[in-house]
Amino acid sequence: MSTPDILIIGSGMGGATLAAALAPSGRKITILERGDWLADCPQARDPWAVFGSGFFSPKESWLDADGGSFAPNNYYHPGGNSKFYGAVLMRYRAEDFRPLRHMGGTAPGWPMSYEEFEPDYQAAEEMYQVRGALGEDPTEPAHSRPYPHPPVPHEPDIVDLCNRLKAQGLHPGALPLGVDIELWLKGGAVTFDGFPNTRGGKMDAETIGLAQALAHPNVTLIRNAKVTRLIAAGRRVTAVEFERGGVVERISAPQVCLCAGAVKSAALLLASASAEHPGGLANGSDQVGRNFMNHNITAVLGVSPFRRNRSVYEKTIQLNDWYLKGGPNGEPLGNVQMLGRITGEIMAAESGLPLPLARWLADHSVHLMTMSEDLPNPESRVFLRDGQIVLKWERSNWAAHAALNAKLRAVLKKAGWPLVLSKTFEKRTPSHQCGTARMGHDPATSVVDPWCRAHDLENLRVVDASVLPTSAAANPSLTVAALALRVGRHILQVG
Repeated sequence: MSTPDILIIGSGMGGATLAAALAPSGRKITILERGDWLADCPQARDPWAVFGSGFFSPKESWLDADGGSFAPNNYYHPGGNSKFYGAVLMRYRAEDFRPLRHMGGTAPGWPMSYEEFEPDYQAAEEMYQVRGALGEDPTEPAHSRPYPHPPVPHEPDIVDLCNRLKAQGLHPGALPLGVDIELWLKGGAVTFDGFPNTRGGKMDAETIGLAQALAHPNVTLIRNAKVTRLIAAGRRVTAVEFERGGVVERISAPQVCLCAGAVKSAALLLASASAEHPGGLANGSDQVGRNFMNHNITAVLGVSPFRRNRSVYEKTIQLNDWYLKGGPNGEPLGNVQMLGRITGEIMAAESGLPLPLARWLADHSVHLMTMSEDLPNPESRVFLRDGQIVLKWERSNWAAHAALNAKLRAVLKKAGWPLVLSKTFEKRTPSHQCGTARMGHDPATSVVDPWCRAHDLENLRVVDASVLPTSAAANPSLTVAALALRVGRHILQVG
């Protein structure tokens, strides 16, 4: 196997976007991807297959802190988890880059300002063809240019919801989305949130980032390559070991970029411990795996026997009136956005309700989601036990999330949905996972520098959600893509 100039581990939003940024340089790039292409099949638009039987779920289990096992929401395909994502491509707010006081503590901010990062957000929005609108959301940070495409149209029943929220003095607006809705619906009349992108329509890491990278002859994708450890000597990674077809192989490169996702990247660094690096690679600070963050998220359904929801995809509005305020002393509470359209089949698969009851409930409700910031905590962490991943999530800032749920509940009731049901995402179910290899200037308290280079290893970068210092209250995909473009530019400038 020939030696590339740059080796990228993982082809999710970080790895694929980084490869696309580097590809025009002509440097020889090899991407190792654990899984294979996600093929189209009848189950791709079957709610029961997606949400009930777990047809697409990987056969994998992690442990929680008490030793119980659970199936994580991690997917292994070119494009990674973005093949199933809700296509929300939302910027952090400018305030998220600075220390920000919450009800549960203070978010530490980033080692850079929003203004420094904004050009990368703009480039990522244009690359991923984001549909959005400026001027609707009072918390929207400054944009150097408008969104590249107009927003995905609201369906009539969602327009009605918007109007009822506006009548209460609120500011619902278009949710920034990476989806060509007309193309998506040609593949079947279902929402795009949670369904695999096998028939086109979603701008994910494979259809955009990886496709752009592989258009260059200097980029090679090796599929079904499960990386097991990184080997280092002194301050350099000297080889990467992976399994393919039952055979253990090694590959080396002058520069190695780890982009396996917050849990997997941390686990790989820890699994790469050696006599020279007994605590794992890049772990001189003892911060690898720590500060895991995972958003407090609750599904909220407004129900009315007198109102019908005839929408197909539904997920087009967000509400940020309480993103930066709303707490008892003005603290931030978080983001409200629509879930994808929950049908009776989806509800029955998720809840176990009889299908007729689930259909009635789904068709007489609107489906929203509240999302509050999870604050970094060194004791919230990923670690290994006998080689198996253990996820110990110490949920934080819960009072703010409860307050956000209460505000939305009151608004929905006043808007004409007298019954409000809610279900918080399980503590042990990862969603929007980040933070396990945090970036910072100080090698004693962080894993990588602001350009994502490991403090301890001069040729290793970590470029995925693991490096995010804070979770904010925003879906992380766009931030990861913007960070990858920023790092790619830096690699081409300085090596």
